[in-house]
Amino acid sequence: MKAEKCVIVLDDSLPAGVLANTAAILGITLGKMLPGMVGRDVCDRSGRTHPGIIEFPVPILRCPAEGLKNLREQLYGPGCGDVIAVDFSDLAQSCKNYADFMEKMAAADGASLSYLGLALCGARRQVNHLTGSLPLLR
Repeated sequence: MKAEKCVIVLDDSLPAGVLANTAAILGITLGKMLPGMVGRDVCDRSGRTHPGIIEFPVPILRCPAEGLKNLREQLYGPGCGDVIAVDFSDLAQSCKNYADFMEKMAAADGASLSYLGLALCGARRQVNHLTGSLPLLR
């Protein structure tokens, strides 16, 4: 799948530290899922190497918590199957380690999850349809 657009959508009621942590987790996971988005390493004039970064902008958008939940549900519906979605929930944020996360997630009803953020990547038209009305996080 060729990613044309990626966005990260965050719960606008979260404190700055949780916003930053959520964005970092979503970005790392998205990078794992789509390694082709990262450009090759580059060198500066001094000959020092700098790791490649994503080849296009990733806007950070804001949304109320209930809007995030609705957006996540839309992604399960028709016409969204090609959009890659990474979510970070209140359940995940509350876990002490990955084993705890796996155990709690296996026992959780998906409808009971509240989302701190979502990362979406896909065709520009689909991503814009889902998130085009959301403002930038400032």
